[in-house]
This record gives sequence, structure tokens and C-alpha cells, in this order.
Amino acid sequence: MLRVAMLSRWHVHANQYAGETRANPDAEVVAVWDEDGQRGAAWAEELGVPFAADLGVLLASDIDAVCVVTPTNLHRDVMVRAANAGKHIFTEKVLATTVADCEAIADAVRASGVTFCISFPRRTIPQILYAKQAMDEGLFGQVTALRIRIAHDGAVRDWLPAHFYDAQACGGGAMMDLGAHGMYLSRWLLGPPKRIVSVFNTVTGRAVDDNTVSVIEFENGAIAVNETSFTGFGGCYSLEIDGTEGGYRMLSPGEGVQIRSKHLGGSGWRQPEKLPEARAKPIDQWIAGCVHGTPIEFGLEDAIQLTELMEAAYVADGENRSVNFG
Repeated sequence: MLRVAMLSRWHVHANQYAGETRANPDAEVVAVWDEDGQRGAAWAEELGVPFAADLGVLLASDIDAVCVVTPTNLHRDVMVRAANAGKHIFTEKVLATTVADCEAIADAVRASGVTFCISFPRRTIPQILYAKQAMDEGLFGQVTALRIRIAHDGAVRDWLPAHFYDAQACGGGAMMDLGAHGMYLSRWLLGPPKRIVSVFNTVTGRAVDDNTVSVIEFENGAIAVNETSFTGFGGCYSLEIDGTEGGYRMLSPGEGVQIRSKHLGGSGWRQPEKLPEARAKPIDQWIAGCVHGTPIEFGLEDAIQLTELMEAAYVADGENRSVNFG
């Protein structure tokens, strides 16, 4: 049984990860630590587990693993300390806001040999897995363009916690948080990036971006447009792919996907005959990796690649220029 400590209730996904951990028969939540002691103590009481006021004491205890849901600017310190203590690590995205901080975390994880996983949930759903499958099968020919938009109304309806607009704690706003999904999907689908430009603004006047777009050119010649927002009415999750021999479109996962390809007998849009099976949730992959040694799809390299894109995206906007990779 994997003994997991929840590290902070800061992120909006903290409750989700605690619930998923407790629902897994191979794991249990055994403790809580939080940089905000009052919040952490209340959460520990809800979960019926001890609250650890001192992170060092907790990491020196008999826990096996930690789920890191702290403010982003604490990730490096918390994860390096956890790795050095020999604790397996699951983390909310992003790993860190700079590649340098990611490398420090990666060095500690590799040196200790602990099991690591970052949460990339959009890579587990059948509709997105089909886009990757069709691309790998050559149904699109040479991919020329990808557009992904993921948005919600957290800023205009004010349901996001106030600390999500703290530039120091978060390292950014909508792009750093919600836009991470579009960044890791673009990198997974299209490969190494070549250059990036960004336009970020704030509709609601917050201290961080809440309405954003980054345009990325990849080494294979494809161009991706990653749009994200905390100000989108009703939310949005769409993906489009164009290529020299076909294309893909998904208005939302619930509305299904369509594909067209010269390899499928015409230029008309059609529904795929069958979608791939959903993959295990990231936290379940991590628990299985810790307990049974099974492979985990989202590791250190994926995490570093996400931050590489994210760090460059914010530099591009802040300095009003194109940022090159490599």
C-alpha cells in the first residue's frame, strides 16, 4: 500500500487528487502538509489524517510518496527535498516556471531513483489519443497547422481562488495554468519547437494574464496556435489539425471527433469507426508505477519540455518578440 502525503491544498485540483488517491486500492492518503497551516489543518481534519506542520519532519517519516499541489513557486524546493528524502513524486503541472528549476528537480529525482509523474490528463482521453494515432498512421500527410483552444470563465464568474492571480506564486496566469494543456499537447503531437510568439492580456484587470494566445513554429514546419482564457463564456475545449492529405476536428470531447483524409476515400468529414481506449488517469499511472513498476507516460522529459515552451511564451510576450529554441 502506497502511503501518500498531500502537500498543500493550494491548487484547485488538490481535492481531486486526494480523492483519486483514496479511490485507488493500492494507495492511501496518510498525512497533509500545507504552507498555510490553518488551511492544511482543516483539510487534514476533513480527510481524517494527521496534519504535519513541519515539512522536514513529514519527509523524514515513513510516508512513501507525496502529491505536490503547492504554489508553483514552491515546486523546486518541495520536490527537491522530497526526492532527496526518497519519496515518490506526483505533481500538478507545470513542474516549474523555468527550465533551470526543472533541471534541479530532475537532477534530484534521477539521483534518488524515485518514481515521478506529472499530471497531463488530456493525453489520456480517447478523442485526443485518436488524433495522435491518425497522425502517426499518416492520415493527415504532412501536418501544417494545429489549433487548440481551452478556456473557462473562472475570472469573469470569479470562481477561481484569488491566489490564482498572484503572479509570484503562480508564475503567470491563464497560459501558465490552463494553457499548459495546449502546450503539452502541441509538443506531444508536433515534436521539437523552433520559435514562439505570444500576445497575453487581461480582460478583468488582474495582475496576471487571463486572455492569451501563443503561436509556435515547430521544426517539422507545422504551426500551432494555442489559445487559452479564464474569460471564455461557458468554457471551450477544441482541437483542429490540418495537413497536406487530411485533417481532424473536435469541437469538444463530448461532441466527438471528425476526420477527413485522402487515404480514407475522399475529402468529406466522417466519424472514426473506433476510438482508442482511454488511458489510466495520471495519478493512477503513478501509483501503479510506484507499487508495480509499470510504465508512466508523463515523466521528467515531458515536464521539462512543457516548461521550455511556457518559459519562452512568457518571455515572448513580455519582451514583445519572437523567441527561438535550441
